[in-house]
Amino acid sequence: MRKLISTLTMIWILSAGTAWAQAFQPNAAGVTMGHWHLNTSDVEANKKIFAALGGVAMKAGDFEVVRFPGVVVYLHQRNPAPPTGGTVGSVVNHVGFIVQDVQQSVAAWKAAGVAVLPGGNGRMDQAFVVTPDELRIEILENKDQRFPIQHHHVHFNVPEAEISEIQAWYANVFGATPGTRGRFQAADAPGVNLTFSETETPTVGTKGRVLDHIGFDVKDLEAFTKKLEAAGIELDRPYTKNEETGSALAFIHDPWGTNIELNERVDPVYVTP
Repeated sequence: MRKLISTLTMIWILSAGTAWAQAFQPNAAGVTMGHWHLNTSDVEANKKIFAALGGVAMKAGDFEVVRFPGVVVYLHQRNPAPPTGGTVGSVVNHVGFIVQDVQQSVAAWKAAGVAVLPGGNGRMDQAFVVTPDELRIEILENKDQRFPIQHHHVHFNVPEAEISEIQAWYANVFGATPGTRGRFQAADAPGVNLTFSETETPTVGTKGRVLDHIGFDVKDLEAFTKKLEAAGIELDRPYTKNEETGSALAFIHDPWGTNIELNERVDPVYVTP
């Protein structure tokens, strides 16, 4: 089973024609989900976990990354400090993948040595994986999806009174479509459901935690950042273009402390979910 998942994922990447072709077609705002960036104390251990889940591990410059449909997981950037904490306790409580069959996937992952926690309330269509650095990953099921595993959601915890505000912020900034996911308020962008739930416990920002930041790929990033500044959104790192490669990046944060990288890729090739 694990071999089949890895083989199908590799076929998907090769057929896309580029190592960066994990992203889905951008929305009208030019935005699609890009990556998670992890601070990890053990790159190899985490790489084995994500590869066992069905991702494709590879080197991208001096980065160790694992690619999935919908997201690239960055495990290492030069010499990061050890994470200051897991996702629980930060504004991003957990992240999520979706698979075609949770129980088949769980059996394959356990056979590969991955520790898997059961779903809540006896649910068979849900499971959890928690990495050694306390990145909490929810696993959900969609038997009709195209890929054996793909990116699904980023789950935020904020005070109840601010749920509508954070939903509107991501809709206005990234063109995400407001809606619901089960009992939660949510907003959808290509490759990701942004889920918002209430917490009475104070949270901290993501910077320095195991999930240091999330990343969105953006078309025409220079124009996009100018719109952000015109809307009063501060750039933590200004628009910066790599003249050698043509790629570009910038950083912002949301009002709740989520560190966000914005990337413009050169000649991206998109896949269909």
